Amino acid sequence: MNRMRFAGFVSFMLGPFAIVLLTAFSGPAGPLTSEDYQLQVIKLAGNLENPWGMAFMPEGSILVSERPGRLRIVKDAHLSEPLAGLPAIARHGQGGLLDVALHPDFASNRRIYFSYTARDSTGVGTEVAFAELHVNRLENLTVIFRMKPKSSTGHHFGSRLVFDDQNHLFITLGDRGDKDRAQRPGDHAGSVIRLHDDGTVPQDNPFVGQPGWAAEKFDLGHRNMQGAAFHPETGALWTHEHGPQGGDEINIVRPGRNYGWPVITYGVNYGIGTKIGEGTSKAGMEQPLHYWVPSIAPSGMTFYTGDKFPAWKGDLLVGALKDRMLVRLELSGEQIVHEERFLKDEIGRIRDVRQGPDGYIYLLTDEKDGGLYRLEPVN
Repeated sequence: MNRMRFAGFVSFMLGPFAIVLLTAFSGPAGPLTSEDYQLQVIKLAGNLENPWGMAFMPEGSILVSERPGRLRIVKDAHLSEPLAGLPAIARHGQGGLLDVALHPDFASNRRIYFSYTARDSTGVGTEVAFAELHVNRLENLTVIFRMKPKSSTGHHFGSRLVFDDQNHLFITLGDRGDKDRAQRPGDHAGSVIRLHDDGTVPQDNPFVGQPGWAAEKFDLGHRNMQGAAFHPETGALWTHEHGPQGGDEINIVRPGRNYGWPVITYGVNYGIGTKIGEGTSKAGMEQPLHYWVPSIAPSGMTFYTGDKFPAWKGDLLVGALKDRMLVRLELSGEQIVHEERFLKDEIGRIRDVRQGPDGYIYLLTDEKDGGLYRLEPVN
């Protein structure tokens, strides 16, 4: 129904930021129902153009990236002007400014990491950089990863950024719309990249020292990963990716494994429904933990560990662009035993979903007039 209540805008100056949004909006009128809770959705910020990723800062504000190439801060429903100091960003097809993440030691080093698409003489591809946040600008910009090779296509850039407990940075990448690249040993496309926080390659990466292999690669055989999260108990990296027509997948990423795309998939060719590759299984290639047919177009993912929704503790939350909804998956070990879908068509295409430090659930909608929302239980 997507019924939004009116709230006015006020523009004024506060410190270094030009504040363009004063008060939080209400979400959809009336409570929404899930299997376990009545829910309310609070719109914290609007006027965001295709927001893509968010990160929670220790002082209580939220960094939000906008795909056209802007990084903003939301604090108490105030939306800052774009931060200065980003690198040159090529908005090309699905590309632009993508994910944003804080260094685990952000409180002391002020480092912000972000993925984006950049252009050079060979084409466009995903890059990752970090910079230090000083009030309203980024300083000491350092590019730590450049996808190779670049190409001219405008889709399947990935890209989520997550740190493990040893400060390794994991970068998820897409196949750039050229599916065979996902199986090439020396190609970054269609793989998870694992780096130290300064961009150097860990010597225990699975392909280090193997002739013809890119040392940055942690695995291979993915189509377009736009969700990544570490399991709160096992520490394993879980990712999800877009399939073609059907075949969206959730995988547990293990070093050196081959996840099959495009040799095996549960999806089919768009429009004509013909088989891709060799079917749905092949020796030496991993099966997905879970897959969707038809597709839900997943983007963003988080494990819920907070206390605001105790019935959901340990569940996996996935945003969905198709059907504009949130998906909750109940787990038993490494098996998904139940799926619930809700918020359908209530707020828009859900691009990112995160648990906030306060235990509430935060959502971004990928729209030209996108928003940042907080999901709360009623009472």
